Amino acid sequence: MKDLCYLMVFLLMISCIDQTVKYPVTKKLAVTDRYFDTEVEDPYRWLENDTSAETAAWVEEQNAVTFAYLNQLPNREAIRQKLTDLLDYPKYGVPSKKAGRYFFYKNDGLQNQSVLYVTDSLDGEPQVALDPNTLSDDGTIAVSGVEISDDGKYLVYKIARSGSDWNEIFVKNMETGTLLDDHIVWVKFSGISWYDEGFFYSAYDQPAEGGKLSQANEYQKVYYHKLGTPQAADLLMMEDRERPQRMFGAGVTDDKRFLVVTISESTSGNALSVKDLNKKNAGFVPVMESFDYEFNVVDNLGDDLYILTNYQAPKYRLIKVNIAEPEEKYWQEIIPEKENVLESVDFAAGRLIVKYMKDARSELEVYHYAGDFDYAIELPGIGSVESFSGKKDEQIAFYSYQSFNTPGEIYQYDFVKKQSRLHYRPEVRFNPDDYLVKQAFYPSKDGTKVPVFIVHKKGMRMDGNNPALLYGYGGFNVSLTPSFSSTRMVFLESGGVLAVANLRGGGEYGEEWHKAGTKLQKQNVFDDFIAAAEYLVHSNYTNSNKLAVMGGSNGGLLVGAVVNQRPDLFKVALPAVGVMDMLRFHQFTIGWAWAGDYGTSDDSREMFEYLHGYSPYHSLQKGVEYPAVLVTTADHDDRVVPAHSFKYAARLQEYQAGKLPVLIRIDTKAGHGAGKPTAKVIDEYTDVWSFMFYHLGVKM
Repeated sequence: MKDLCYLMVFLLMISCIDQTVKYPVTKKLAVTDRYFDTEVEDPYRWLENDTSAETAAWVEEQNAVTFAYLNQLPNREAIRQKLTDLLDYPKYGVPSKKAGRYFFYKNDGLQNQSVLYVTDSLDGEPQVALDPNTLSDDGTIAVSGVEISDDGKYLVYKIARSGSDWNEIFVKNMETGTLLDDHIVWVKFSGISWYDEGFFYSAYDQPAEGGKLSQANEYQKVYYHKLGTPQAADLLMMEDRERPQRMFGAGVTDDKRFLVVTISESTSGNALSVKDLNKKNAGFVPVMESFDYEFNVVDNLGDDLYILTNYQAPKYRLIKVNIAEPEEKYWQEIIPEKENVLESVDFAAGRLIVKYMKDARSELEVYHYAGDFDYAIELPGIGSVESFSGKKDEQIAFYSYQSFNTPGEIYQYDFVKKQSRLHYRPEVRFNPDDYLVKQAFYPSKDGTKVPVFIVHKKGMRMDGNNPALLYGYGGFNVSLTPSFSSTRMVFLESGGVLAVANLRGGGEYGEEWHKAGTKLQKQNVFDDFIAAAEYLVHSNYTNSNKLAVMGGSNGGLLVGAVVNQRPDLFKVALPAVGVMDMLRFHQFTIGWAWAGDYGTSDDSREMFEYLHGYSPYHSLQKGVEYPAVLVTTADHDDRVVPAHSFKYAARLQEYQAGKLPVLIRIDTKAGHGAGKPTAKVIDEYTDVWSFMFYHLGVKM
C-alpha cells in the first residue's frame, strides 16, 4: 500500500513537470580547419573566448534554462537535506609531525574548508594554525598546500582562488600569528620545500592580459625565495628557455641534504637531477635524462637516494643510487618488481613501508633498508591506504584507511608491538554494515578481464530493475581504488547500485595497463566501460532505462565518447569538466601535457583520424536519441577550460532528436574541482542527483 501511494504521488509530480525544454539559440559561425586533407567544421569556436560578453551572455542563458528545469524536479529539497545530513560529521586528516609538534586537518562537518590544527602532543589541546574559512566570505579560497619551517616558526601556505590552478604563497609567523610581507604569485603545479631561511617553489611568468584562464602554460621555472625579500629577487634555480613546455618540480630531502628536481614533458615520465646543498657551488647531477619512465625520489640515507621507478619494471621497483656514482651501472635494486604494483614507499622506524596495489586495493608491507621483507601490516578490509606518516627514528606512525562504505579512519601504528590501533573513526549518519562491497571481473570486447567494484545495500533483489550508477576514468595512470564519498551515499542510501570500473588507461596493473588505454589504443577504455555497463545489465543489477554513467575530466571525455557510441545503453549521462574537443585540447593551459596519453591532431594523419573518430564534440550525430545529459563545468576551470563543455553542449542541443533534456550547468567562482567549498558541493550535487534521480525513477 505504501509503494502504491508513493507511485501515485510520483506520477502526479511527473505530470506537473514541464517535459519540454526550449534551448537558447546558439549562433553558428563558418569556421573550418584543415587537418591534413580533411576539413573539419567548428561552428561554435567563438565560445572558446572565455572573456567575451557574448560568451558570458550565452552562459547566463544556458544556466537560466538549466536551473528552471532543475528547480521543478521532485525530491529536490529532500536530496539537499540528505546531502547536508550525510556531510555533517567531523572529518580528520592524518597527523604529521613537524618540528616536534603534530599538525592535522579537521572539518567540523559543514565547514567550507578544513582547518589546520597544531598540538604539542597527541593528547594535548589543539590550536588553530590556519583557518582557510577566514580568507573569504563564501569559502572559495582554499589552501592547496602547506610547509612548516624546520624550527616550526613559520607556516608557508599556498592558496587557490575560485578553484583555479593558479596559486599564491603566503608566510605566517606561528609564534606571533602575524602574516609576513612575503607574497609569491603566478605559482602553478608546484610544491613548497623549506630550506635554510626560505623555500623552493615553481612558477610561470605572468600571463598576457585576458589569458589567465586559457593561455598555454609555458616556461615554468624553479626559484628559491628567502624570507623578507621581494619575489623579484628570488634566485632562479632551473629553467629551459629552449623547450617552453618542460615542467619542473622541486623538493628537498628530509635531511635537507639534496635538492631534487623532476623534469617532465607530459603527465607521465620524468628526468631527474639532484643538487647537493651541502656543497657550495655544486651543480645539478643528472640521474636520469630520459622522459620515458618515472623516477621519484623517496628520500635519502646519507649519499644514497632511494628511488621508485618503472624503468625496466612496468609495475615499479625500488632502487638505490649513490650520488657520487649516479650512472646506471652502479644502481642497486632494493625491492624488485613483483606481481602487484608498487605504489609508494615511506621511511619510518628504521624500515621501509611499502604500499602495493593488488586488484586496485591496498596492501602494506614492511622491509629492511637492504630490501629484505620483514612482515605485512594487516588492513581492515577491501580498501585504500591514502597516506602514511612517520619518522625514520620514531616507532609510532599513522595511516588512513577508507573504503566505499568506510569514511576516513585513522590508525596509529606501533612498530615495536607491530600493531595498528584505531586513532579516529568518524561517526556518520548511516550504518556502514548495511552495505555490501564486492569486486567482480568481466570480459571487455577483446576478452581482457577488467575489475569493477560494486556497492549496494545488503539484501537487494537482483531483478534487473535497480537504479545504477557506473563511474569511470581510464587515463593518465590514475587508479580508482576504493574511496568514500558522502555525496555518493545519498544514492546508495536511496537504494542505488554503485559500480566503479578499473578501466585500461589507469594504473591498476602498472604501466602496461596504462599504455593499453592511450593514443591509438584509447578505444580500449571506451570498450571496457561499455562492457562494464553490459555486465551490470546482464547480471541483473539494472537495465538500460535505469543506468546512469558519470565521470569527470578525462572521465568526462569517457562519458561523452561512450554515450555517442552507445546512446541506447544509458538513460542518464553526467559528464563533468570533460575534455570534449580532442582536436584542440592541446592549445589551452596545460592541455599540451596530455599528449602523452592522447596524442594530438598535429602528430599524423592516423592520429588525427583516430581522435576525430571518438572526440565527443565531433562524433555527435544528427537525428540520434541521446540519453538525458547534464553537463557540468565551471567558469574558473583552467585545467580543462570550460569551452570544451560549452561547444559540446551547444552541438548536443542542436543534434538531440529525443525528448530527454540535454542541459549544461555552469558554476561560478569554481574550477576543476579541487578546493571546492562544502556549500558549493551541496548545491552541485543537489542539482546532479535531482536530475539523475528523476530520470532513473529513484525513490527518496
